[in-house]
Amino acid sequence: MNTTIPLKAVTLVCTLKRSPEESSADKLAHDLAMEFEKQGVAMEFVRLVDHVIKPGVELDMKNGDEWPMIRQKIMDADILVIATPTWVGQMSSEALRAIERLDAELSETDAEGRFMTYPKVAAVAIVGNEDGAHKITADVLQALNDVGFTFAANAATYWNGEAMHTTNYIDLKEIPEKVASTNALVATNTAHLARLLKENNYPPAS
Repeated sequence: MNTTIPLKAVTLVCTLKRSPEESSADKLAHDLAMEFEKQGVAMEFVRLVDHVIKPGVELDMKNGDEWPMIRQKIMDADILVIATPTWVGQMSSEALRAIERLDAELSETDAEGRFMTYPKVAAVAIVGNEDGAHKITADVLQALNDVGFTFAANAATYWNGEAMHTTNYIDLKEIPEKVASTNALVATNTAHLARLLKENNYPPAS
């Protein structure tokens, strides 16, 4: 394991519950973070619902918009993790709002014409008491790829509880074995790819 290249990751926790209320999405985000830390990645968390994030597709929507501060954390990081609950089979509104705001990155390039997001790697973590994890993974990763992020093999981890039951991820006494092994795989592959891109970014735009 090469940890000589320092990495930073920011996790956007897209729960609908404000701090300090307990959240299954937040717990899975922190469980995944433990595996990233084993890979030498410094972690930071932003619970989006605690902030004023205006609707729109500009870098700064003004009038108290806090997205520019969150965006700077993303720009300062090598890895972006989106952690979202599942509601009616969909990602949360907070996750979708973040993706909408990232649309502005299509207009941001470096001196050689590359998106500012090009050397950054994305992953996703999903919880819910219903199906939808595969669809959310597809939607989130495709959207992030559209705005310049790359993702590694096996870039998603999730936990789905039994449908129409009341047990949540935060109620579990321990991390399920399959979730734990998937978390480790996501962190290992994502950190590996992030280090490769940090050393050797994509070629300049033609």
